[in-house]
Amino acid sequence: MNTFLQTPTNDLRQSLDFYKKLNFKILSAENPTLVSDGNAIIEINPDRFARAGVKFYKSNWATIVEQLQKLTKVLPIENGYLLSDKSGVWIYLMESNSTINFNLNEVENSTLGNFAGLSLETTDIQGSIEIWEILGFSKTMGSVEQGWVAYENQDKMTVSFMQPNSCPHLFFNPSMTYFNGKDNLSIIAKIREARIPITEEITHFNKEKIVDNIIIRDPGGYGFFIFSD
Repeated sequence: MNTFLQTPTNDLRQSLDFYKKLNFKILSAENPTLVSDGNAIIEINPDRFARAGVKFYKSNWATIVEQLQKLTKVLPIENGYLLSDKSGVWIYLMESNSTINFNLNEVENSTLGNFAGLSLETTDIQGSIEIWEILGFSKTMGSVEQGWVAYENQDKMTVSFMQPNSCPHLFFNPSMTYFNGKDNLSIIAKIREARIPITEEITHFNKEKIVDNIIIRDPGGYGFFIFSD
């Protein structure tokens, strides 16, 4: 797997504690620090220039960068390139001759439940899609006309794009999404038991005004939508 999610931190111990409390597995303790829920691999990056975003690894990005430069500014960085899509999410294209492989089949799901990929709000869905298609993503669900569309790459990483004003709750770009159906209430209870701060309790979708969806954030600010559907 060569698709990583990057979260920054000013306190590596605090960030690791957050993920440990949620039963993420530590794949690598340092250089880089990697954790996983069996689906996504998250790099916790203490570098002061690190930003929340997505990292892709490949031996050479020259052809892809040439295409991307027709749509957006692409900046050279150490060992790769940096750009953002129309949502403002930072995308790192890292060049490496070695493939980073982990057997995630042996990693159990975290306390957060069923990972459903990234969610992004964008003022230009079509513009965002054009960038992610160049990066190897293909449509799996939804449509631009619906105001919601999902794309997936060969690493089975899903990215869902939402038009503005379609989500009646806080939204942090990017956010990881977990869909747990009827199990979400028990998962929320476990998150509370782990003493993870809840950024927003959501009752909007429940006729009885029960908190059946929540949003949390890690110490670096990465959002997590813990939703029933």
